[in-house]
Amino acid sequence: MSLVTIIGRGHSGTRSISHTLYASNVYMGACLNRSGDLIPPQAMYDACRVMARYVQWTGDLSWDFHQLHEMEIPQEFTDLLNEFLQSVLKEHERNPNAMVGWKIPETTLVYPWIRRLFPDMKYIFWIRDPRDCILGRHVTDDMAEFGIEYPQTEDPRLRRAISWKYQYDIVNATPRPENWIEVRFEDFVFKQEETLQRLEAYLGIPLARIPMRADSVGRWQSDDGQYDFDFFHDAMQRYGYE
Repeated sequence: MSLVTIIGRGHSGTRSISHTLYASNVYMGACLNRSGDLIPPQAMYDACRVMARYVQWTGDLSWDFHQLHEMEIPQEFTDLLNEFLQSVLKEHERNPNAMVGWKIPETTLVYPWIRRLFPDMKYIFWIRDPRDCILGRHVTDDMAEFGIEYPQTEDPRLRRAISWKYQYDIVNATPRPENWIEVRFEDFVFKQEETLQRLEAYLGIPLARIPMRADSVGRWQSDDGQYDFDFFHDAMQRYGYE
């Protein structure tokens, strides 16, 4: 299968790989925004709300995703996903030998069912230092908008941090697909050639080189707000962030 998608929370730097794929003649959908997201997003947002009905919040910062891996996927979800992906799936049907894909951060919220519906797809998990990831506002900050229960707070940074943890947890609670690669945004910035060679070997296509800005890394170091939370630390250690 020549489908590819990008998994990663909003503000993880996923636009860089989306722009790279687009510049490499990978069809990424009929209409994209400046971030390289497939739009309009409403059908995907509604699909997220369908799946959220089957996620159990068990208190504090813990969720039970077990049911997602065993239950029958509702037709309502599949219909909404097909509506969102209609241009991508149509292009894939028209030209099955060409690589096509999509990027929108909300794909991460429904990743367990995406993985079940597209088991042979190529997945790129895009990772960024969470301290940088939560500096800016994103539509997934308040997960209640997507039907997901979590500890309510008036602190916007804490809300973003909880959203980050939820999305990290749902990815790690989902069985790995056959085709899976993990890429740190920081490596794409500072080791672009090496990282692109890894991605080229994985995808089986040549990739374009796009400009990257070094000042997009480590912005938390000059930030005045709270950017570090204890529940980040296991993930930071796993991915080599000091």
